[in-house]
Amino acid sequence: MKKHWIGNSVAALLLVSASLVSTASFAASEKKDIGDPRNEQYEENHPDQYQTWKKTSESENLEDALKEDPNMVIMWAGYGFAKDYNKARGHFYAIDDVRQTLRTGAPTDENSGPMPMACWSCKSPDVARVIEERGEDGYFEGKWARLGAEITNPIGCADCHDTQSDNFKNGEPALKITRPYVERAFDTIGKNFDHQSRLDQQSSVCSQCHVEYYFTGPTKGVKFPWDKGTKVEQMEEYYDGIGFKDWTHKVSKAPMLKAQHPGFETWREGIHGKNKVACVDCHMPKVTKEDGTVFTDHKVGNPFDRFDDTCAQCHTQSKEQLRGIVSTRKAQVLNMKLTAEKQIVAAHFEAGAAWDAGATEDEMKPILQDIRHAQWRWDYAIASHGVHMHAPEVALEVLGTAVDRAADARTKLIRLLAKKGITEPVIIPDISTKLNAQKAIGMDMDKMNADKKHFLETVAPQWDEEASKREDKYSYE
Repeated sequence: MKKHWIGNSVAALLLVSASLVSTASFAASEKKDIGDPRNEQYEENHPDQYQTWKKTSESENLEDALKEDPNMVIMWAGYGFAKDYNKARGHFYAIDDVRQTLRTGAPTDENSGPMPMACWSCKSPDVARVIEERGEDGYFEGKWARLGAEITNPIGCADCHDTQSDNFKNGEPALKITRPYVERAFDTIGKNFDHQSRLDQQSSVCSQCHVEYYFTGPTKGVKFPWDKGTKVEQMEEYYDGIGFKDWTHKVSKAPMLKAQHPGFETWREGIHGKNKVACVDCHMPKVTKEDGTVFTDHKVGNPFDRFDDTCAQCHTQSKEQLRGIVSTRKAQVLNMKLTAEKQIVAAHFEAGAAWDAGATEDEMKPILQDIRHAQWRWDYAIASHGVHMHAPEVALEVLGTAVDRAADARTKLIRLLAKKGITEPVIIPDISTKLNAQKAIGMDMDKMNADKKHFLETVAPQWDEEASKREDKYSYE
C-alpha cells in the first residue's frame, strides 16, 4: 500500500494506538488508502471534471427557506433548524455553509458548541482521511469544533472516487464508498457496494450524503436507519422500535424526528429509480467535446441546464413541455406541503394548550405519536431535494399520510381539550414572518447572529491557517 500522509513517528504511534482502542475502527489489514483530499490536486490529470466541479461555485446566492415559509420555524421549535435553514448550494460551498449556519453555533474552543463532530460527515473528503487516520470513534467523538482545522476541503474528488487506483490515474473513473458507515448500511439491505453494478454504484456514491441518517452511540456516530428497509414507514418503524428522537418539541413536547435529505430513498422508490435512471444521468451527464472526447460533467445541478444531455436522452417532450410538467408537479407537491404544515403547526399549539390545561402523559402519548409521525412524513418528503422531479408520486403519497396523521392528532386534541373545559379554538400567535415565528418561541436571534459573526471572524480563520500549515507538509504519491 502506498503511503501518502507523512508525519512524525510519535504522531503515527498515537494514531495507531487510537485505532486499536476504537471499537469502530478498521483493523490494520483493512486500512484504506483515501488519497489527497484537496480537489485542485486532480486538475492536471482531470481538467474537464475539475473545471466543471468548480462551476458549482456559481450557485453563490443563499435562499432563506424559513423566510419563504415561517411555518417551519414552529415545526422545528427547539431544534437547530428553527435558527436557520438555507436551501442547498453547490458542492463548492459545503464547508462555507456548514460553518456559517446558525445550527452549528459559535464555538469558542474544541469543547463548546451545540453540535457533534458528525455534522462534518457529508461536507468534505477530509472526513474520510481523518477516519482512516484515527478510526471512526477517533473521528466522531466530541464536539463539531474539535477538528475544525482538519475538515477544510469541500465535497470533491476523493469523496466518491478511488483516487489511488491505476484506473483513476489513467482517466477511468473508479467509484468508491469512502465512509465505512455507508458500507455497513448497504450491507444491511443486501446491496454490498463491491457487488453492485456500475449503474447502481453511480447512485450509491451519491447516497453517502443525499440520504436519511441519524447520530447514535456515545460518540454520536452516523447510522442509516435502514435495518427494516428504506421506505418512509419502514424507517419510521425502526426509529419507533429503538425509541429514538432527535429532539423534544418546544411547544407540543412531542418526541420528534428530523429527516435529513433522503434523496436516495425517495429516488429509489420513484419512477426514475425503478427505471434505473441514475443520479449521474440527470445531474452529471456525459458530455462530448468538439474534439470528440467524452467526459462526465461534474457541475452537479439542474438537469434543464443540459437538457439535450440529460432529459432528452429518455423523454420525447420538448424542453418547454417537460418544464411545464415539472412545474405542475412542483406546485402540487408545494400545495400538499403547505396543507400538511397548517395541520401540524395547529397540532403543536393545541398540544401545548392541552399540557397547560393539565393533560397527563398517558393522555398525551398517543397524540404526540401522531404528531411525530405526521411531521416525520412531511419532513421526509420536503427534505428530499428535487423530489418533485425524482419521485413526485412518492412525495404526494407521503404528504397525504402526513395530513391524515396530523388530522388524527387534532381530533384527539379537540376531545381532550373539551374534557379539560376548553371548547374555544386555540389561538395561534403571529407567525406570518420568520422573525415573528422565532420571537413566538422565544429565540434571541440578535445574540445568535452576533456570536456567529464573532466565530467567523476569529475561530474560522485560525482553522484555515492551521490547515494550510498542515497541508504544506503533505507528500502525495
